[in-house]
Amino acid sequence: MSASLSSEELERYARHLVIPEIGVEGQRRLKESAVLIVGAGGLGSAAALYLAAAGVGRLGLVDGDVVTLSNLQRQILYGGGALGQPKVEAARRRLLDLNPGVRVDVYEERLTAANAAALVAPYQVIVDGSDNLPTRSLVNAACVRAGKPFVYGAVIRFEGRVSVFDARRGPCYQCVHPAPPPPRAVLDPAEAGVASALPGTIGTIQASETLKLLLGIGSPLTGRLLVYDALNASFEYVTLRKNPRCEVCGPAAED
Repeated sequence: MSASLSSEELERYARHLVIPEIGVEGQRRLKESAVLIVGAGGLGSAAALYLAAAGVGRLGLVDGDVVTLSNLQRQILYGGGALGQPKVEAARRRLLDLNPGVRVDVYEERLTAANAAALVAPYQVIVDGSDNLPTRSLVNAACVRAGKPFVYGAVIRFEGRVSVFDARRGPCYQCVHPAPPPPRAVLDPAEAGVASALPGTIGTIQASETLKLLLGIGSPLTGRLLVYDALNASFEYVTLRKNPRCEVCGPAAED
């Protein structure tokens, strides 16, 4: 039976309930949903805030870092009072203040090959808020094995990218990135920089894609890469294709 909505929830989500694509049944579905966010930084901050506000019933946050002063330029989950504290604990307090009806599970650790499968297992959709290729590859492999979609996001300087990788319906992340890039070929956000508002833009799009997946509405970015150029205020789409010889999702993939 679908979860019922209390009178307080009917008021809280009133602007959702009048949207034909959501309505009461859609809001109940969100209440029953579970989303894991890997990385509670700039992308994770925006995505977590809007998913909690939207009424996703269970959120998981994976991050082993503490809040530093340099985070506050773009990681809007935190304020000065959280400096030195574990990100996931500070984030949990902020999210529960925003919406006490949401369950927030925190994992004060990094996602690794050893824990990825267990972390992914309880959740329907995985949101990538990481800032490095190895973690994304681990998330992708775990999601392929579990048959779950992962909502990819990346930011550098003034450019952001978003896609949905779901090997059941299109390419996985490894199809697009079959081999690690040469050393120094990929810019490090810590060295290259990230414009303050950019993670908010991309993280919010990730939240929208996640809600579409949970509700089964619209056209998710499966098989498409959205590239946002903040300097020119432009959006472009790149078609992504499945690699039949992919070592992660192809026929030759190891079990």
